[in-house]
Amino acid sequence: KRVTLELGGKSANVVFADCDLEKAAAAAPSAVFANSGQDCCARSRILVERRVLDRFMSLLERAVSALRVGDPLDEKTEMGPLISSSHRETVASFVPTDAPVAIQGEVPQGPGYWFPPTVLCPVGPNDRAVRDEIFGPVAVVLPFEDEAEAVRLANDTIYGLSGSIWTRDVARALRIARAIDTGNLSVNSNSSVRVSTPFGGFKQSGYGRELGPHATDAYSELKTVFISTEQD
Repeated sequence: KRVTLELGGKSANVVFADCDLEKAAAAAPSAVFANSGQDCCARSRILVERRVLDRFMSLLERAVSALRVGDPLDEKTEMGPLISSSHRETVASFVPTDAPVAIQGEVPQGPGYWFPPTVLCPVGPNDRAVRDEIFGPVAVVLPFEDEAEAVRLANDTIYGLSGSIWTRDVARALRIARAIDTGNLSVNSNSSVRVSTPFGGFKQSGYGRELGPHATDAYSELKTVFISTEQD
């Protein structure tokens, strides 16, 4: 039997110094905290060019603080609770009491498996929160010096599902897009899924493609028929 598998990820959000930094920082929370981080395409590794790291973190803190966390049935809510108590415990295990919490939002009091939107920085490339898919509202921030290091960090994962590149340089965007081993990339946005385009991952993020014209390939067989047109 053939199968198509979508298996999650640890996607990178690559922010270069020449981008619209305000726009990149404002978009970053929804790229990882939407659906409380329970999203296979979550850009949970935020890679920032070192020379603008401090400015980006300041802008990101403002954006996270403005995130509306609350009742999912309220149209103004931007982030709700986690799915279960056990999953909240799993997510919390990535943020122990001595974790390098740089930014943390607020959550409502009362019923619900709440976990605050959290940004960890500084972190090391081998830290558990950097390596493993958390599937919760926790992001990590790692600085990079140049394009080569940005690509190395982005590819330093067993996953390859999605990702974003923020830059005003179109040539750079194309170079980085070619170099990052992931199935879906967006430039200056956080798009991942469109019904008209193929969706799927590289490496341990999956096998095969959903959506788009390629979606039926995994469920189709090719047949060759030869017809003789010679007359008796």
